[in-house]
Amino acid sequence: MLRDRFPNSRILIYAEDLLGSYSAILMRSFQTNTSSTISFILTGFPEMESLERWLSGLLLLLYAISIVGNVLILFIIKEEQSLHQPMYYFLSLLSVNDLGVSFSTLPTVLASMCFHVPEIVFDACLAQMFFIHFFSWTESGILLAMSFDRYVAICNPLHYSSVLTDTRVAHMGMSIVVRSFCMVFPLPFLLKRLPFCKDNVLTHSYCLHPDLIRLPCGDTTINSMYGLFIVISAFGIDSVLILLSYVLILRSVLAIASREERFKTLNTCVSHISAVLIFYVPMISVSMVHRFVKHAPEYVHKFTSLVYLFVPPMLNPIIYSIKTKEIRRRLHKMLLGTKF
Repeated sequence: MLRDRFPNSRILIYAEDLLGSYSAILMRSFQTNTSSTISFILTGFPEMESLERWLSGLLLLLYAISIVGNVLILFIIKEEQSLHQPMYYFLSLLSVNDLGVSFSTLPTVLASMCFHVPEIVFDACLAQMFFIHFFSWTESGILLAMSFDRYVAICNPLHYSSVLTDTRVAHMGMSIVVRSFCMVFPLPFLLKRLPFCKDNVLTHSYCLHPDLIRLPCGDTTINSMYGLFIVISAFGIDSVLILLSYVLILRSVLAIASREERFKTLNTCVSHISAVLIFYVPMISVSMVHRFVKHAPEYVHKFTSLVYLFVPPMLNPIIYSIKTKEIRRRLHKMLLGTKF
C-alpha cells in the first residue's frame, strides 16, 4: 500500500482514497449493468410436453374470447344510450382492465409456449411484472366500486343519481388507478437493487413478483414484507368492504315485504357477485397452494396461477352479456340482425 510506504505524503494518501472511491463506483456500475443485462428463462408445462400443442391452443382460445368479449362490451356500452349509467361505466373500466391483463401476459405466453422462445431480458420482465400486478390491484378496486354502486342503488335508490354523478364516478376511477400505481410502482426498484446470481429460471411463462423474489442472492426481506403489506392493504381491505356492502344490501333486501321484489332486487347483484367470486376464489387458491401445498406437483402451482390470470378476463364479459338484458339484446341484434 502506498499509504504504508509514504505515511507523510498527503498527495499519495489523497490519490489512494480517490482511487478507492473510483473503484467502488465502478463496482456499483458493473453490478447495475449486470442486473440490467441478465435474462430469465420462462417455463410453460414441461411436465406435460405431449399436451403442449393442446395447451397452447387452449390458451389462445381463452385470449381470443377475452379480447373479443371485452371489446364487444365496450362497444355496446358506448353505442347504447340506455347503458350510460354509473354501473356500466364501472363495467367499462372492468373490461378495459381485463384487456390490460390479457395483453400483459400475451407476448411472453406466445413466445414461450407457441414459438419456443423462453428468454426475457431483466427490464422487460420487470415491466411485465409491473403491469400484471397493476391490473390485478386495479381490478380489486373496480370490484369494490361496483359493490358501492349496488349498495347505493339498493339501499338508497332515491339518492342514486345525486350520489353517483358522472364526475364522482370519474374521480373514483382515477383514485383506483392512482392507488394501484402507487402500490405497484416500488416493486421493480426494490428488485433492481438486488444481485441475481442463481439460475434465473421462472416457474411460469410470465413474470410475477412472488416468482422473482426467489432468485436474488441478496436479502429479500424488504421485498417480501412490502409485497405482504400491499396484498393486505389492497385485497384484504377491498374484500372486507365488499363483504360489508353485501351484508348491508342483504339487510335491506330482507326488509322488503314482497318475495318477488326481494328476488328481483338480488338478481341485480348476481353479475357482480359472480365477478367477485371468479376474481377472489382463484387468487385465494393461488395463495393457499403456495403456502400450504408446497410439495404439490409443479403443474398444480402453474395451473392455479393460469386460472387466476386467464379466467376472470374471459368470464366477466360472458357473465354480463348473459345477465344484462340491454347487452344481450344488442349482441343478438349485432349477430343475427334481429331484435331479441
